[in-house]
This record gives sequence, structure tokens and C-alpha cells, in this order.
Amino acid sequence: MKDLKTVIGFTIKDMVKRKSFIISTIIILLLIIIGFNIPNIMNLFNNGDDSTSNKKLLIVDNLNLFQGTLNSLNEMNLGYSIETTNENLNFDNIKQKIENKEIDEAILIEKIENQEKYKLRYIVEDMTMITSMPEDLLNSINSIYTNLQISKLGLTEEQLQTLTPNFEYSVEQTQEQKVSGNVMVIMLLSLVLFYAIYFCAYQVSSSITTEKTSKIMETLVTSTTPKTIVLGKTIGIGIVGLLQVALFVTTALVSAKLFLEPGLLESVLDMSKMTPYLAIVTIIYFILGYFAYALLYALTGSTVGKPEDIQSANTPVAILAVIGFYLSYFTMMNPTSDLNLFASMFPISSPFCMPFRIMMGIASTGEVIISIAILVITILIIAKVAIKIYSNVILNYGTKMSFKDIVKVYRDKNN
Repeated sequence: MKDLKTVIGFTIKDMVKRKSFIISTIIILLLIIIGFNIPNIMNLFNNGDDSTSNKKLLIVDNLNLFQGTLNSLNEMNLGYSIETTNENLNFDNIKQKIENKEIDEAILIEKIENQEKYKLRYIVEDMTMITSMPEDLLNSINSIYTNLQISKLGLTEEQLQTLTPNFEYSVEQTQEQKVSGNVMVIMLLSLVLFYAIYFCAYQVSSSITTEKTSKIMETLVTSTTPKTIVLGKTIGIGIVGLLQVALFVTTALVSAKLFLEPGLLESVLDMSKMTPYLAIVTIIYFILGYFAYALLYALTGSTVGKPEDIQSANTPVAILAVIGFYLSYFTMMNPTSDLNLFASMFPISSPFCMPFRIMMGIASTGEVIISIAILVITILIIAKVAIKIYSNVILNYGTKMSFKDIVKVYRDKNN
């Protein structure tokens, strides 16, 4: 146990002292902070220093079609400072106003010749990023016109109510299992968990291969066992990775609180399903998922003798990780399917799938226990193979082993 703690401590110190680790952590933290400041940054470049002002929109109703009712648009929070006029302005007059920065945009209301129809000409300075009139603005204008015409009919309040349907509705499903939870939250957390497990585990193979070609390995081999080295490095890097993920999540939550408008994040991400039970299960699957992939990477890392061979050796494990992630990701589209249940049990995808099956309220306690048991058994099998292979090829400098060589070494060890 003392040797294991020594290897874990050495691994943690080695990881946090690496320039690549420090630089990548700082860059990610900056990206998180900048990401939550994007709305504020956009406001800085919108209308100069007046970041809170709305776009100035002029509506030219020289036909007096709306009879002054368009002023009510300012009460609808459409993102515009709207001014209306009945002056006889044409396109050139409006163009001049836009060029003089008197207004940002304009709507010119015209009657179509020889028809009882009207046309709204939406005039902007540049159409590069604009394909049509904003839908909420168009719908509001249409609604005002409709209400104006209805009011001219002199209908009673009861008659007006019959014109607008007031239906109650509900959404129901035929399957017995009820699904709840915000799908966006589920997919976002699944993505975060995948990258956390994948990139933390990847560091194991890199660390093992690098130290195999250095004098550090000679010191470790003479002072402890290969089993201690593999488990110590796996646990050490896992602890650093877990703390790094916790730092990122904390930074994201603090940034959201400081830089986003109150209630904006809650309106997009419904976190009401995040219970203590779900948090504990998610951490358990993060740890187990990390160990499964980290030990696989430890196995691939022990089979190569040069750091430049790591990427090619890790390709099979990377493919497994991607398959596991997408298997869980796409089955979320149909969470009550048998394939989703399989993904929550299959060890390469269960770390990404089962926590969010719990969030959706469709995972029973028995399914969670079985899934964890399968994952633990898988980890023990991978650990046994990885340690045996590692102990045989630990001094295999400069030579990349094929799959056939690995099988042969493992059989020889068992014999």
C-alpha cells in the first residue's frame, strides 16, 4: 500500500508540473470564461458604447393602413426601438436616413397595384446576414392588423372569443415507461463525461510509454512491482483528471452566475432532475468508466517503445470509446428502446448512458446494480491482462509489439 501511495503521489506531481497540462488547463478555463461572456462581447460591438440600446426601426405607413396602432409594437419587447410615421417617404428617403445613422432599419408599407393587397418592404443596410424579415416582428404586425379589422366589425366580447380557439392540450405516450428530463442537459452532460473519461484515460498510455524510455522507469521497476506501477499511475492520473473536471465545472457555474443574465441558463437547461443520487451515480460511473478506458490505454501504452508510436497504438481503444459514446448518444433519441437498455449495460457505453437513463427516470435500481457489476467485472479482467502484459514488456525498449506478440506474451506468462 505504501508503494502504491508513492506511485500515486509521484504521478500526481508529475502531471501537474507538466507545461502541457498547465497550458491546456489555463486555455480551457479562459475559453469557458470567454464563452459565457459572448453575449456581453456581442453587446459591446452592437451600436458602439451603447450596448443596451435596441435597433432603431422606422415603419412608414403613408397609407395610414394601421391607423396609429403600430405604436403598440414598442410594448412587445421585440428588440427594436420602433418609430412610426405617415409621411410620404420613398426608398431613397429611407436609404438616406440609414446612411446618416438616423435609423438602422425600416419597413415601408405599400399597396400592390390593381390589388387589394399590401406589401411590407423590409429595408436594411446590408443583407449579408439577413434572409427575411424577423418572424416575430412580422407576426406582431399581422396580429395588429387582424385585431384592427376585427374591431371594425363591431363584434361583441363573446363573438370575439369564438374567433380565437382556446384549446387545452397534453402530450401522452403509449409506452408504459415515462420519460422525463431535459434532453439538452442529458446530451451536454454525456458529452462532458465522454471527454473527461477519454482525455484523462489517454494520459495513462502517454505517461507509461514516456517513462518506459526514461531512467524513471528503471527506478520504479527496482523499487516496486509492475502491478503497483500500473494501478498507481492509473489512479494518480484519474485523481488529477477528476480535480481538473471539477475545476472546469466550477468555473462554468461561477461564470454563468456572474456573466449571464439572471434566469437565462435555467431557461435553456432544466437542472431540476439533478438529484444527489444522480450526482453520486454519475461520479461512480465516471470513476469506473475512467478505470476501464485507462487500463486499456495502459495496455496499449505498454506495447510500444517510442512515444511517437502512441497514437497508432491507441487507435483501437479510441474507436471503442467513440463507438461507446455514439451508442449511448443516439439511443437517447429513443430512451425506452431495448437498444438503450443494452447501451446502459454494455461496459464501453454504460458510463455515458446509465447516468442519463437515471435522469430520465427509466432506470430501475436493479438495472443500475447489474450495469455497475458488469463494468466492475470488465475492469478486473482488463486490469489482469494489462498488468500481466505490462510486467512482461516493461523493459521492451524501442520495439512496438503486434497483437499476435501480445497474445503470445500473455500465454507465456500464464504458462
